[in-house]
Amino acid sequence: MAREFTSVGVVGLGTMGAGIVEVFARNGVDVVAVEISEGALERGRATLTGSTDRAVAKGKLAEADRDALLSRVHWQVGLDALHSVDLVIEAVPEHLDLKQRIFAELDRVCKPEAILATNTSSLSVTEISVATSRPNQVIGIHFFNPAPVMKLVEVVRTVVTSADVVADVEALCDRLGKVDVTINDRAGFIANALLFGYLNHAVGMFESHYASREDIDAAMKLGCGLPMGPLALMDLIGLDTAYEILDTMYRRGGRDRRHAPVPLIKQMVTAGLLGRKSGRGFYTYERPGSPKVVPDERTPVAAEPALADGARAIAKVGVVGSGTMATGIIEVFAKAGYEVVSVTRGAEKSAKVCEAVKTSLNKGVVRGKLSEDDRDAALGRVNWSATLEHLADVDLVVEAVVEELSVKKALFASLDEICKPGVVLATTTSSLPVIDVAMATQRPADVVGLHFFNPAPVMPLVEIVQTIRTSAETTATARAVCAALGKTGVVCGDRSGFVVNALLFPYLNDAVKMLEASYSTADDIDYAMKLGCGYPMGPFELLDVVGLDVSLAIQRELYLELREPGFAPAPLLEHLVTAGYLGRKSGRGFRDHTRR
Repeated sequence: MAREFTSVGVVGLGTMGAGIVEVFARNGVDVVAVEISEGALERGRATLTGSTDRAVAKGKLAEADRDALLSRVHWQVGLDALHSVDLVIEAVPEHLDLKQRIFAELDRVCKPEAILATNTSSLSVTEISVATSRPNQVIGIHFFNPAPVMKLVEVVRTVVTSADVVADVEALCDRLGKVDVTINDRAGFIANALLFGYLNHAVGMFESHYASREDIDAAMKLGCGLPMGPLALMDLIGLDTAYEILDTMYRRGGRDRRHAPVPLIKQMVTAGLLGRKSGRGFYTYERPGSPKVVPDERTPVAAEPALADGARAIAKVGVVGSGTMATGIIEVFAKAGYEVVSVTRGAEKSAKVCEAVKTSLNKGVVRGKLSEDDRDAALGRVNWSATLEHLADVDLVVEAVVEELSVKKALFASLDEICKPGVVLATTTSSLPVIDVAMATQRPADVVGLHFFNPAPVMPLVEIVQTIRTSAETTATARAVCAALGKTGVVCGDRSGFVVNALLFPYLNDAVKMLEASYSTADDIDYAMKLGCGYPMGPFELLDVVGLDVSLAIQRELYLELREPGFAPAPLLEHLVTAGYLGRKSGRGFRDHTRR
């Protein structure tokens, strides 16, 4: 039988500590809330009161329940007030020496059977535990912010943590309505180890002026369905906190350069640009602590797409290809009012593409998203062809053929001969260098990447990839076209992976390495990222959907271009692909899909 925790202590009443107090008090547990001074205690009390009052205003908490919750909290200055509690959770700033001093004092104050827990997100629980005479009763209980909302708790055991203590804490998490994942003491645990490598990489992109802050954040929200972009999330976490976590993981985690804090982070911390809490970080906020972003000197000036600098008029569009992506792009342009010339290799393929477009448009009618008249009008704008010569008078060509550089170069060389001067030539490649395609023509200034996401009619993002030869006029035209399609266009340089894949696939690769090291299970890693970070899918769910072969190919391209050791494909991923375990499409990947 798990022990009954009738009272707990929480040390440190910042945002996280106050949230943990609320979690326990909401679930009928008496809480001794401790701070270092009366002023800090009052700030903690105000945080809890504000949170519960908002819950009442939103109808998520009855007034009587709020009053009962608040009555269970006992506010105290000093650790001596914790002498009789069953469990203490420390939630002070991420400094090892501070936590060790607190645990040494808790060891003196608390009753012998009390469990001592740290909410650290990156420091060694083992190093904290040895400051006490009871390291077997020390454990990590890592809540996620905001603690009352986030369902995940990482339960971190050291090599000496008692099995009974682990079982008792797991049962407590269940009582609190949380989903726990139990793991060993390793830098960053699950969520932060995967999250902060990705965040650090995004800051590096911004630091190198590869893409704007708005475009990086929009790309990851719209392209991956994430709740926040990486730079906005850094501002929410706090750049000082993020720096401490990255620095700790770098030092404790084998000095992986993926976790070495990008210099810009330290510079911003030194300058006091800490994110929301200071009123300015990557973005500028209405006031310190406010979530409201206000314009600053980096905010792009809104302009009418039609008036975009040098944008050419586009009325007629050619789409080359017969696959799923080409079909979707034809539909997108036709629905937006463009005249479209669809070119495939042969009449049979044209008939199949035509049928696929009709089927998709009919589904839109059935679902009430498209009228029959609009469907018919869209179909009436498409001309079906099996010859490239019919692209002689179009204003824009979008290529969506197989991902083979030789094929694309040959096609662009042909387009260069056929198309009129001034035509924008776009490739939808997701991994190949756009400049290689552009240099197959005599007009590289007119070539740009337009990377649509699948399914093109649904996904709102398009990556606009400009090479070192792409003209400003061509980029402006691509922006205006994306806006006319109702898409969000994000501009980036011609680097492997562009924005989304360059940030997404190293994170997925890191998850595979974590599984390969037997640190945790695929299920627990997926739970951690979905419940702890709000991701729509866990990394192994996503890998099985994308296809392990596709994922491996993209990761290899990233590694070949960047030569970063941390980007080397995980051997487990390579072995699964070699074995034919490609994900859902083959029936088995990281999970067996034949039994579902």
